[in-house]
Amino acid sequence: MAADLSPSLAPSVPKALPSLTAWRNAVFVVFGLEGFAFASWASRVPQVRDILHASTAEMGLVLGGLAVGAVGGLLASSHIVSWLGASHTIRVLYCLASVGLLGAGAVVAFAPSLPALVVLLAVFGAGSSIVDVAMNLSGAANERAIGRTLMPLFHASFSLGTVAGAGLGSLLLLVHVPIGVHLIGTGVLAIAVTLLSVRFLRPAEHQPEHGEEPAATGWRSRLVVWRNPRVLLIGLIILGMAFAEGSANDWLNLAMVDGHHVDQAAGAAIFAVFVAAMTVARVAGVPLLDRFGRVPVLRVSALAAVVGLLLVIVSPAVPLAIVGVVLWGFGAALGFPVGMSAAADDPRTATASVSAVATIGYCAFLIGPPVIGFLGQQFGILNAFVVVLVLIALAGVVSGAARPVTSAKA
Repeated sequence: MAADLSPSLAPSVPKALPSLTAWRNAVFVVFGLEGFAFASWASRVPQVRDILHASTAEMGLVLGGLAVGAVGGLLASSHIVSWLGASHTIRVLYCLASVGLLGAGAVVAFAPSLPALVVLLAVFGAGSSIVDVAMNLSGAANERAIGRTLMPLFHASFSLGTVAGAGLGSLLLLVHVPIGVHLIGTGVLAIAVTLLSVRFLRPAEHQPEHGEEPAATGWRSRLVVWRNPRVLLIGLIILGMAFAEGSANDWLNLAMVDGHHVDQAAGAAIFAVFVAAMTVARVAGVPLLDRFGRVPVLRVSALAAVVGLLLVIVSPAVPLAIVGVVLWGFGAALGFPVGMSAAADDPRTATASVSAVATIGYCAFLIGPPVIGFLGQQFGILNAFVVVLVLIALAGVVSGAARPVTSAKA
């Protein structure tokens, strides 16, 4: 809420708030930008491996740096968002994340160093994860204000951004554009777009209705949600689905190159197929969610992801593996947005609940890269994906926790 903002950090309050449509469109841009920037990095992972002469296990540590930063940011996210407000958090923290990305590009291009790259990716991960919470809060608030299902569409915008980022990355690899030009340029673009788009966001913090008791705002009250079984189970849903999505983001490109023996440009293109499948599923998921509800859709999604992963792991033919990639993308698409919507059902506790479930979910990004890297070193990257199957199945089992609830009124 506005009272929580530090006077030295809070932006001046405009005389007229942006329209709901302008707010919605700005949220779309922020989601898309995050996807574009991340996919730009992901499209260059095999080249980074070659430049650093890193083993699979060492690449697990590099990607683990990104994950450690992300989880560290999430642990602080509810406090930072409560302090700065969602919109100002997006402005400050995504500029910081962009500096981490362009710094990573500069290090790889001009002074290859694994430790420096890990630090810069941690900055990128921390800023991005805090913005992740803030933009989901802004999206959920806009969804409530407009009165229609929007969250899967916001996440579809993220996926469209990843399609654009992966597609551009594949093209730039084909025409031999240096990695430094690509990543530094992406970081500069991200800063410019962030500063422009946040001008059209409204405050996302809950305003108590007449007769409603204001929600507590202290840090202790934000930790209480960690004792809520529903919040923890929603976090488990997001954990399994984030593992499905994150393992593809981190390892699918490299798995297709090393496991199915395609070239680097084809690996980046197949990663683009994955994020395109996620985008289609997120757009199609809106009417499916309205018709069938969260729980059946989540369970079918988990089944599709398991079947797709099995095809990627065991298929001897690249075309059949690509079919598996499509099913994997379909299955992984709705877990994160549906989980975020479920966590934000009660707007009074939305900041703390979204932060909590995102923190649980992002553990997939913390443990995933080094675990899959270690298992991949021992058994091959494709076989390492078996661990993802277990977590996806678990997410399907506990999907009942995502049933909608109404906020309690005092």
